[in-house]
Amino acid sequence: MIRIQQLNLEIPSFQTEEEYDNYQKIQIEKKIIKLLKINTKDILSWEIIRRSLDARKKPTLFYSYIVDVSVKNEAEILKRCKQKNVSSVTPQEYVFPQVNSPSDNPRPVIVGLGPAGLFCGYYLAKNGYKPIILERGKQVEQRLQDVEEFWNTGVLNTTSNVQFGEGGAGTFSDGKLNTLVKDKYGRNKEVLKVFVENGAPDKILYVQKPHIGTDILMDVVRNMRNKMLKWGAEIHYETKMTEILQNNGEIAGVKTEKGDIFLTNAVVLAIGHSARDTFYMCHNANISMEAKSFAVGFRVEHPQELINIQQYGEQYPDCLPTAAYKVTAKSDNGRGVYSFCMCPGGYVVNASSEEGLLAINGMSYSKRDGNNANSAIIISVTPEDFSGQGPLSGVEFQRQIEKKAYEAGNGKIPVQYYKDFKNKSEHKGQIPDNFTPAIKGLYTFGNVNEILPPDLNQSFIQGMEHFHKIIPGFADDLALISGIESRTSSPLRIHRDEYGQSPSLRGLYPCGEGAGYAGGITSAAMDGLYVAERIVLNQKS
Repeated sequence: MIRIQQLNLEIPSFQTEEEYDNYQKIQIEKKIIKLLKINTKDILSWEIIRRSLDARKKPTLFYSYIVDVSVKNEAEILKRCKQKNVSSVTPQEYVFPQVNSPSDNPRPVIVGLGPAGLFCGYYLAKNGYKPIILERGKQVEQRLQDVEEFWNTGVLNTTSNVQFGEGGAGTFSDGKLNTLVKDKYGRNKEVLKVFVENGAPDKILYVQKPHIGTDILMDVVRNMRNKMLKWGAEIHYETKMTEILQNNGEIAGVKTEKGDIFLTNAVVLAIGHSARDTFYMCHNANISMEAKSFAVGFRVEHPQELINIQQYGEQYPDCLPTAAYKVTAKSDNGRGVYSFCMCPGGYVVNASSEEGLLAINGMSYSKRDGNNANSAIIISVTPEDFSGQGPLSGVEFQRQIEKKAYEAGNGKIPVQYYKDFKNKSEHKGQIPDNFTPAIKGLYTFGNVNEILPPDLNQSFIQGMEHFHKIIPGFADDLALISGIESRTSSPLRIHRDEYGQSPSLRGLYPCGEGAGYAGGITSAAMDGLYVAERIVLNQKS
């Protein structure tokens, strides 16, 4: 296989992404033929591996590609081609461990059906293990109804909401599928392939920052579920695991809130970052864990057109995707301040899961065609910031600030203009008609600056002012601030050894974001794959 890097195409003024996609197919093949000095008949196949947007010389914009090409007489072509961006490559293929006799082992139990549990269950079911999956929430279709009811009325279902239910917290997000996890085993691309096989668009396999939006993600989750059931998986919805059964330091099974007992020698703990009651249950069962650093902050909204112009220039082609950004800074007190889960053309959403507490997140649909851009601007916190001690101190820190957020909006999402946040004042005067909050859930204007401790607020302001230098308009007086973004990642890590198991309970597999081993849909899915591999390998040995 021949790999061509830095193959660049300028971006004409097409009206739609589809028009550009058709254009790119024709132009890339022309460039392949010219660069390798071959004829069309010499090409067996070609594939885009990566496409990234280069806007450093705007208004001139172009896409830069990495392309793999299969040709006749590869050795001869490589020998005569002296281009530094052309080389030979052996594509990496993901390989799931070979299965001998899965029926000889007890059926594994997976607790949680977010991305980690979903992919763990998908591969175990595909390979004959027939996992039993326990999910405290509902199927994604019913869950959507509960979430929309909550957004419209403020009546919270504590077991079926933005955090809990089939698909996990990522189901009501932007559906981002990029990850910074280093991947030498091919799990990343395998996850994306599974998404495509279950309804996601092909281009997520090569765009630099793939996303599918909450609407397509729901279809993918449903399709994966149906395949798992066909392969012999058993899924129990509205079923919360309340007890881990042990026998001489080994897992024996689990017990549910309904009193059902499932005996097994392998339990996957894929519970998500908001399963606080399960964290406490595990701690009481002496499962080894520790508090860890995470980040908290606020959602910041800007007009999407402001971000488009700042990223692409005034006269940008309509065929470009809705613009995103990524910004980082360091405050005077040494804290990291950075954007997280940026949602182009998206919405701020009420993501609460406990009564009397309020947490928010960001969400976009696949078209990203909303009027506002929003991102969490978050500040790093460490166990030294938590008032309590022990592995659950981060959970209590989250609850404290979520309680203040709930009180600041009297149960609704509190919103404040940046100028008023900075000056610790309430807004006076007319609210602009041309820029209003894009929020899913009830909201009200309130004192967002009373939620976090003063030093964290100061770090946030310093970050905003720094980002304003990078993206003019970022710290505009009328930028909208809402809070609180507290569920950026798990506040603890449940320990596991080199075999993927808890060192305090053999056969218990901490997995995904809730256990502290992932940070987003793709990395959680990849960790689910890893744990499925470990179960197979450990049972074979």
